[in-house]
Amino acid sequence: MKKLLSVAGAVLLTALAAVFALGQPAHAATGFSVSNGRLYDAGGVEFVMRGVNHAHTWYPQQTSSFADIKALGANTVRVVLASGDRWTKNSAADVANVISLCKANRLICVLEVHDTTGYGEEGAAASLAKATDYWLSIADVLKGQEKYVIVNIGNEPFGNQGYSAWTTDTSNAIKRLRAAGLTHTIMVDAPNWGQDWSFTMRDNAGTVFAADAQRNTVFSIHMYGVFDTAAEISDYLGRFRTAGLPIVVGEFGFNHSDGNPDEDAIMAYAQANGIGYLGWSWSGNGGGVEYLDMTTAFNPAQLTSWGQRIFNGANGIAATSREASVYASTTPTVTPTVSPTVSPTTSPTVSPTPPPPTTPPPSGGCTATYTVGNSWQGGFQGEVKVTAGTAAITGWTVRWTYANGQSVTQAWNASVSNSGSAYTARNVDYNGRLGAGASTSFGFIGTWQGTNSTPAVTCTPA
Repeated sequence: MKKLLSVAGAVLLTALAAVFALGQPAHAATGFSVSNGRLYDAGGVEFVMRGVNHAHTWYPQQTSSFADIKALGANTVRVVLASGDRWTKNSAADVANVISLCKANRLICVLEVHDTTGYGEEGAAASLAKATDYWLSIADVLKGQEKYVIVNIGNEPFGNQGYSAWTTDTSNAIKRLRAAGLTHTIMVDAPNWGQDWSFTMRDNAGTVFAADAQRNTVFSIHMYGVFDTAAEISDYLGRFRTAGLPIVVGEFGFNHSDGNPDEDAIMAYAQANGIGYLGWSWSGNGGGVEYLDMTTAFNPAQLTSWGQRIFNGANGIAATSREASVYASTTPTVTPTVSPTVSPTTSPTVSPTPPPPTTPPPSGGCTATYTVGNSWQGGFQGEVKVTAGTAAITGWTVRWTYANGQSVTQAWNASVSNSGSAYTARNVDYNGRLGAGASTSFGFIGTWQGTNSTPAVTCTPA
């Protein structure tokens, strides 16, 4: 998040020659990679971020937020960390646990250092060099997680002063990370409190991209009051698309004290052009921008109007998010550490659901198991795991009937319909084909009153 902008003007620069001239490598097999201005996951499938920011460093006890964000359909969470230069340092052990929480909830982690916010104008802010020191200090917990983690070097690394150093400082930070053996996709934020009104990032992105020997850098623009018209949004993002350079909207809001961003245009343009977006933020805002909370007191059952908009509105997360393909057939065997200080009044409790049956799938068929994860008063998060038998299948249909008046209000990774209490879920285009013994899953949010019994489920292969 940012300090209020003091925008004196914006001069349109046109030096894009270096941007257009760059070649890009083939996909890496070990983690995320960039090719022709697009981001690909470790499975070689194009990945478009759909998610939110979570202020973990200030609310480390809110570990249930990862499951809650996933339950509403996100495929990515951008996690606020601190290097210790401005806020209390997140230890290597804590970062390892954050990664485990992301993996356990089938989310991609974008990890960012927030201490750099407004450097050059904000006296307490740390430099990108300091942020790089932090990443190198926890390199051991980052290495090996390239399939699940993107390293966002520093949040909004310059304010409205001194930002001419952005290109050199960003390039040097990337080079240091690569020299230390970090092969993750790297994300870099724009200067000017993230909004790049000076077009410094836009017009020097090619130079920064070329500084990465792996050509595996993604650019992040933060859209608040500077981006209050559809024309400004499409022009900025469109120039990156034309240049063949990867761009995401790493933060944006539906309103802001520096102006009224056009969130409808941001989301529509991003969806039409395959551009990722990460809204600010899940909960816990202060300093006069509390309206940017998507949930009230971290409670997923109490979405604010902004939360409803970004998750359930047109071009929103629930309708457009696609899970990373690295999670398609296996579930990571990780056990995150959950803080014992989570308040049961603001976070869902875990339902004591018995373990699902483990009957082997029949040859050429499929089975499905239904489980309830988080449950709260009047609502719950469910998941169904679909497993192919001893032969591959090309599609699947799962059916169940509720006996106690439960209902499904939204779902992801499946097309779900109902006739009264009878529900039918069919695969979507990216998770129907399963090899022999392979599994996939889909999830949903439901409502219940009184009793939330587990229904019997059947699976029919295509």
